[in-house]
Amino acid sequence: MALHRLTRRPTGRQAAQLVGLTAALAAAAGTGAVALNSSPSGAATSATSAQQNALTTARIERQQQTSRDGSRTDLTLEATRKAQAAEQARLRAAKLAATATLNQRRALALAASKALAAQKRAAAVKAAAAAKAAAIAKAKAEAAAIAKAKAAAAARAAAAPKIVLPTTGYHLTARFGQAGGRWAANHTGLDFAAPIGTPVRSVMAGKVIQAEFAGAYGRQVKVRHANGTVTSYSHMSEFDVSVGDSVSAGSKVGAIGVTGNTTGPHLHFEVLPNGGPAINPEPWLEARGINP
Repeated sequence: MALHRLTRRPTGRQAAQLVGLTAALAAAAGTGAVALNSSPSGAATSATSAQQNALTTARIERQQQTSRDGSRTDLTLEATRKAQAAEQARLRAAKLAATATLNQRRALALAASKALAAQKRAAAVKAAAAAKAAAIAKAKAEAAAIAKAKAAAAARAAAAPKIVLPTTGYHLTARFGQAGGRWAANHTGLDFAAPIGTPVRSVMAGKVIQAEFAGAYGRQVKVRHANGTVTSYSHMSEFDVSVGDSVSAGSKVGAIGVTGNTTGPHLHFEVLPNGGPAINPEPWLEARGINP
C-alpha cells in the first residue's frame, strides 16, 4: 500500500527560498543546454561558472526577499501591537469614564438623599416647635379661662346675697307658736301663702339632705347649712333638687303647692339649729338682715 505524506504549505520565507532555488536551477539548466553543443572541457568550465553565478544571484535574491518579507512581517506585527495597545487604551479610557460617571451619579444621589433628610429633619423640628408653641398657647388660654371663671365665680359669690327670703309675692298666714285646730301642737314655723307654682328658694347656701314626701308636710326639702342649721320647706308642688345637691342662697328647691295637711297653697318654713327642735324663724331671719 502506498503511503502519502501530508504536504504543508510553505510560509512566506520558505516560498522566497524556493523561488530563488527555482531561478538558479533554471539558469543552470539553460547553461547546460547550451554547453551540449560545445566542447566538453569548455562546456564544463562555462557551466560551472554560470551555475555559481546563478547560485550567487539566487542567494542574494533569496536574502533580499527574506529581508523584505521579514520587514513586512515586522511592520505587520508592530501595527498589530499598536492597534491592540490603542484598543486597550480606548477600553481603559471608556471604563474610567464609566466609573467616573457612576461615581458622579452616586455622589449626586447621596447629596440629594442628604438634602432630603435635612429637609425632613428641619420640617420635623419646625412641626415639633409649632406643636409645642400651640400646646403652650392652649395651656395659657386654658389657665386664663380657669382663672377668669374663678374670678367670675368669686365675684358672683361676693355679690350674691348671703341670705334671702324663701319666696316672694306672699303674705304670712301663720307664725311660730301660734295655736289652732289645724295643728296637733303649736305651730312650728312660718307660713308664706302665695300662688301655686311660685318658686321656693333656699335661704342660705348649703347641701340638700332630704327631698321626699313627708306625710302631713307633703313634699318636703331640707337643707343643711355651714353652721349646722337645717332649714325645712314643706307642702311644695314639686322638687327641683335631689339629696346631695349643693345650693346657694336663692337657689330654687321647689314651688308653692298644697301637698300634705294644708287648707291652701303656701310654704311652711322651719329653722332647726343643728337639725334639732324648730325655733322661731322670724328673729332668726331678722338677725341676719331679713324681715319677713
